[in-house]
Formats: sequence, C-alpha cells, structure tokens
Amino acid sequence: MDKSHQRRQFLFYLGLGILGAGAATTFRSGTPQKNQIAATLPTPTATKPETASLATAGKTLPDFQGIQQWLNSAPLTIANLKGNVVLIQFWTFACINCQRTLPHITQWHRQYAAQGLKVIGIHTPEFAFERDPGNIKRALQQHQITYPVPIDNDYKTWKAYSNEYWPHLFLADRRGLMRYDHVGEGAYDTTEQTIQQLLKEG
Repeated sequence: MDKSHQRRQFLFYLGLGILGAGAATTFRSGTPQKNQIAATLPTPTATKPETASLATAGKTLPDFQGIQQWLNSAPLTIANLKGNVVLIQFWTFACINCQRTLPHITQWHRQYAAQGLKVIGIHTPEFAFERDPGNIKRALQQHQITYPVPIDNDYKTWKAYSNEYWPHLFLADRRGLMRYDHVGEGAYDTTEQTIQQLLKEG
C-alpha cells in the first residue's frame, strides 16, 4: 500500500469521527503522483475543520495569484470583493469529493448572492486533462456553475492560501477577514449557518 493510499484511507477514518458516518468520505490531498501535475506542495496533514476555522480567524484573504483565465467573470481581486461575504472554493472537476459538494455551493450562490455572498471557485487541477479550459467549461455547464471560476493551473493561488486539499472552503466577512474554513465533504449545515451569520453582520 503506497503512502498516498494510506493517507487517503486515514483521512476516511478521520472523517467518520469528524463528520459522522452519513457525511464522511475521503478527500484528495494535494500531493501529486507520477501521473499528476508536477507541483511542489507540502505534505498534507489531517485537520479537524472546526480547529482550522479558529486558526484562520482574523487573517486577511490572500489575493488571487497566477490566474491563467477567469471563467464566468472578468478578472477580480480581493479588493474588488470587499463589502461582500466571500466563499472561496478550491476544487477540480474530476474530484468526486468536489463534485459532491457542488450542489450545495451552487445552491448557496443562487440563494444568497442577492444578499451579498460572492462565491469564487478556484479551479486547481490535479491531472493534466484538468488543465484544459475547454474541459473546465464543460464541467461548469454540467454542474450549472455560474459564479466566477479562476483557473489556477500553476498552483500559485493554491500556495498563497497554504492549501493542501480538494475540496477546501474558506469564508471571509465583508471586511475580507477569514472567519471559517472546512476541508472535505460534509458540514453543510454549519457552513450555511456561518454564511447566514456573516451576511447578517453587515
């Protein structure tokens, strides 16, 4: 059993404890294999989502870096997003764990955009075919994604956020300060409640 398989298996059992058996699943760590995109990333460590949210509270959202192309939007900056509650989503379209989160994220976008929620779906590929903008555009159509999706093929924004996992969500308040983050699937009620809370803060 190789180390990456052991890590995914460990994260699965960790998920059973964190998320409950009904919501638990594996999630992909950002450690490329031989057939994956070459990127120098730190060794992932399993992080309890609520602990992570406390650790990042009060940190300003890093700006987007090294974006090859913006889909569904003109180029944006974190400064452009001030005054809104911002949900940053790291994902890649072939990741099954990411796919299972998309119905919730697209629903939040539809439900809360008018109240000031901005969703940014940073697409950072794991495999070579996930780098192709045409493939990404087809995935956006398939999953009915209409929020902005920057293509982060060189992992520069991924590294700016010190990210190590797909999927990974970050929530920031209207001042641009991180207030919550969550790794993997699940915690949908908690994430939505946090969105609602941040929107009410004004």
